[in-house]
Amino acid sequence: MELRRILFLDIETVSGQKAFEDLSPRMQTLWQKKATRFIPKDQKDLPKEEIDWPSVYQNRAAILAEFGKIICISVGFMVPNSDGEWGMRIKSFSGSDELDVLSRFADLIKSSFEDRTFAAVCGHNVKEFDIPYICRRMLIHQLELPPAFQLQGKKPWELNHILDTMELWKFGDYKHYTSLDLLAALFDIPSPKEDIDGSQVGTVYYDDKDLDRIARYCERDVFVTAAVYLNLTGKGKLDEKHVTYA
Repeated sequence: MELRRILFLDIETVSGQKAFEDLSPRMQTLWQKKATRFIPKDQKDLPKEEIDWPSVYQNRAAILAEFGKIICISVGFMVPNSDGEWGMRIKSFSGSDELDVLSRFADLIKSSFEDRTFAAVCGHNVKEFDIPYICRRMLIHQLELPPAFQLQGKKPWELNHILDTMELWKFGDYKHYTSLDLLAALFDIPSPKEDIDGSQVGTVYYDDKDLDRIARYCERDVFVTAAVYLNLTGKGKLDEKHVTYA
């Protein structure tokens, strides 16, 4: 895949409501059914009414598209500089209005793939998390999926435009999970978690109300994903000094 035709992406998600108590009674009941696998070990034998559901919701709702929402999508693409080295341009779609975030991102995907600016999307664990999450949230908002994201019923060989750095590292080992942070360390790439990590995004969003900080964190994940991809495919290095932000 030609590097200039790959769009690297990452998303940041939070719980759909700040607290479990803010959910409607119906959604509270559905959360209790959906989240049984997230119950802490020391609470598994407790009666249902004694489980600390607010804590389970706070810790886990963001990772489920049915109970979370997207507040930032960052994208980046590779550009060669005058010295023949790879640089990168990164921009973010962020905000509290998820419909607006998704609409702007969908417009980019549709236009960029139609005019063949990009031919592939790349992310870390993007096949199991980012893209399914984006598609589910788009459908909830009754948005039409861009053609590149219409993946239902597709055969594996029809998904060659979805590149996943975690899958590349697996080498066919389907039981093997490796974090982006660990891969970055292995390839001597600065950590994407220097400021915050995923577990802190909800607090930064709901309590600190600092979307800019979350966008910077998301953009850093995009840079690290691209740097890891270059190492995994033997296509060179990416220096952070060559990264520009829209």
